[in-house]
Order: sequence, then structure tokens, then C-alpha cells
Amino acid sequence: MRRRAAGGTSRAGRRRRTPLEVRPAPYGVVVASTTRRGRRPGSPDTRAAILTEARTLFAAQGYAGTSVRAVAAAAGVDAALVHHYFGTKDDLFLAAMELPFDPRHVIGPALAGGPDGAGERLLRAFLSLWDDPEIAPVLVGIVRSALQPGGERLLTQGFVPVVLLPVGEALGIDRPDLRMPLVISQVAGLILTRYVIGLEPIASMPAETVVSTYAPVIQHFLTGDLSNGTKSVK
Repeated sequence: MRRRAAGGTSRAGRRRRTPLEVRPAPYGVVVASTTRRGRRPGSPDTRAAILTEARTLFAAQGYAGTSVRAVAAAAGVDAALVHHYFGTKDDLFLAAMELPFDPRHVIGPALAGGPDGAGERLLRAFLSLWDDPEIAPVLVGIVRSALQPGGERLLTQGFVPVVLLPVGEALGIDRPDLRMPLVISQVAGLILTRYVIGLEPIASMPAETVVSTYAPVIQHFLTGDLSNGTKSVK
């Protein structure tokens, strides 16, 4: 049997590893490398770290003041990995809010019929989630968190421009920058009274009664005449 030639190769052309080379580890065994450089690769822990840093930055700096690159840097990953996990900045923001659903997918069908009757369709979509006994506790928890100091920025600088203001643009209504905040004020009041503090009789009001009571008001904010009492608002 012939010996290997000097220099680390055999006559069969196989190269012998030197002591400094990294040998493959058994499956499931993590071997630390002293030569690896750069950002850490993707993993479930990495995804969680990205979300943690995203929540912190969105709460501290608002939606507009937070970039995907800043989140990536805080989490110790490349921006490309953030996009790989979450897509756009809007998607990252919604994931950071830990909603049990994508509100854009819920609202979307309600916009298909145009502005006429949109108030009722939007309210029914809203009630289908908030009156769900499995989803409602999660949503109430999110609202309570948003009411803590700093949490309001997640709503005013994040959820509102990412999810709610585009509703007005999609419906093609005039002055969406005025109308949608009015709609939000009505919906926010309904959330607090019906679901958070349980104010009666609103808390136990049948869904159809809620629709018949609130939908006309929301529809007015969407398409009605706002000239009276709003002249000072531009």
C-alpha cells in the first residue's frame, strides 16, 4: 500500500486537511468558528431578535423615524435578511405589533364596493374580529399596550398611516387626510367603550344594533358634507 505524497495529497488526488482547517461537525452539533465574519445568519432566534428591535425602535422613534436598515443594525443582521423574513417596512411594522391577522386583508374586501355603503362594510369587518372570543382578548391586550407611555406612537405614526389612511385613498374619497381621522375617532371610541372598559349598554349591544347605530355616522365621515364645523381644518 502506497504512502501519501508530501504536501498533503495522495496519488488519488485527495487533499489532506491541515490542522487549521474546519472539519464538518456531526449533524446537530454547533461548532464555533474563529474565522467567520459578518452578520449572523437567519434562524428562529434571529427572527425574534429582529421583531424585538423593531418594536423598540418603532415605539421610540415612530414609524417614519425607523428604517429597515436601523432595525437590521440593532438586531445584528443584514437588511436583506429583514426583507427576507418580513417583506416591506409596512409588513415588518404589522408583525412587530403582533396582530393575529393582517388588517389589510380584512379591510380589503370591504373596499371593493366603493365609497357607497363602505361605512357599514368596514364596521361589519371590524365587528367580525372584535366580537370573536378567540381574537378579542389579543386585540384588547394590544390596545392596552398602546395606551402605555410611548405606545401611542405605534398607532398615530404607524398603524394609522400604514393601515387606515390608505383606506380613504383606496375608496377615492375627497380629503382622506381629514375624513379618515374622523372615522378613526369613532372606531377608537367604540373599541374603548365596548371592548376595553365595557361601558353599558354598548358593551352588550347586539352587533346588528351597533351597525345600525354607528355605520351611518362612519358613512357620513367618509362621504358626507363636512363643511359645517370643519372650515378651520385643512
